Amino acid sequence: SHPNPSLTSLFAKENLARMSEEQLNRYDRLINEPSNDWDIYYWATEAKPTPAEFDTDVMAMLREFAKNRNREQRLRQPDLEYLFEPPH
Repeated sequence: SHPNPSLTSLFAKENLARMSEEQLNRYDRLINEPSNDWDIYYWATEAKPTPAEFDTDVMAMLREFAKNRNREQRLRQPDLEYLFEPPH
């Protein structure tokens, strides 16, 4: 299953237009080189540390994007979140 086309394609839709050519190249490497698509998702959500070779300005943008998306989703569906989140 493919968790992160949603994340990376939404990111692409919002960000590719304002990225430089170097950034586009780094983005391209990021989505094509890791052998496991989940890795990008884990790095973006900081579930796993990003390897140095992929820890670029583009990865930082993707992390920020993932954070904001999570925040928006939480705002949209608070009731569901509470059912599944362990109490803090």
